Parts: sequence; C-alpha cells; structure tokens
Amino acid sequence: MRAAEIKRGNVIEHNGGTWQVRSVERSSPTGRGGNTTYRLQLYGVPGGQKLDLSLRAEDDLVEVDLRRRPVSFSYRDDDGFVFMDDENYAQYLLGVELVGELAGYVSEGLQGCQVMLRDDAPLGLSLPQQVVLEVIETAPELKGASATKRAKPARVATGIEIQVPEYIVNGELVRISTETGEFLGRA
Repeated sequence: MRAAEIKRGNVIEHNGGTWQVRSVERSSPTGRGGNTTYRLQLYGVPGGQKLDLSLRAEDDLVEVDLRRRPVSFSYRDDDGFVFMDDENYAQYLLGVELVGELAGYVSEGLQGCQVMLRDDAPLGLSLPQQVVLEVIETAPELKGASATKRAKPARVATGIEIQVPEYIVNGELVRISTETGEFLGRA
C-alpha cells in the first residue's frame, strides 16, 4: 500500500512494530516539482505509544492483515471497554490505552463499531463516522442573539467538550463526527 492510499484506522507495520493510523494530514507544496507529503499520527498497538511519521506519496507501507468483527458497546469497567460481537456474541475487552481518544465517543448501546483482531487478540477499534450524544452542560441560549453563527462550548454525556451553535440547550441530542469531533447537527 502506498502512503497516498492510507486512511485513518488502518493498521500498518513500521520498524518492527504494529501501529494504528489515527490521523492523516496531506500537504502539497505550492512550487513546481514538489512532492506531496503525508504526515501520519500513529499509535502503537498494543501499548498506545505515539509516533509522528512523514512520508512521500509513493512511499510503501505494509498493512497488517487483520480480521474485523462487527461489535456493539456493552459496558465499561475498571479494566476497559467491553464490546460484544454482533454475530457470535463473543466479548472483547479493549483497554483504555487501546481505545485512546475514541473513548469520548463511546456511549451506551453504540452500534456500528468494528474491533480489529490479530490472532484473536483485539488490536484496535473503529467507530462509525458519527455518533449521537446528549448535551449535559452548556450555557443557556441567548435571546435576541444575532443571526451570525457563533459557537459555545458544551459537555456531552461521555465527558468530552465540543463546540455547538448558540441555540443548543441542555438535554438535546446532537450528532458528532468521530473523525473531527465537530458538531454535525441535531439528532
């Protein structure tokens, strides 16, 4: 696989380790003859150590052969997050370090997830592109506010803070992008 084909969530081998791609940033030079570069933010699987890697578009990467199983979130305990296989009801325990920053999007009954397995050991988690969460704490709506789009901070049920439009109030369900953490609309 070439660096230009890499996507968020892919698992690759690099320098003898297994890494999950958490973000891909593409930069194209403005001058002629420059090569497009890709900055990858990688997290070690397992372990969660962070690595930033810059590659050119034609650089080769080795994708790890993983099995992906459809799962739903069951519950969280002291050891981590427990997901249940949608087909055979097997349970997979993913440690907090393995879930990482995605933990802020995992809520009760979340479906559409995938656990990545290598030799039946969970190595990573893939979430749906968007999730619905309840706003539990935000400033009240300003009456007579201007028509300009202004954002205010809001805390959702999982504890993360996002920016929402002024008209969102406590108790509302909102759609949030799991890739960018941005407000997408009311649910």
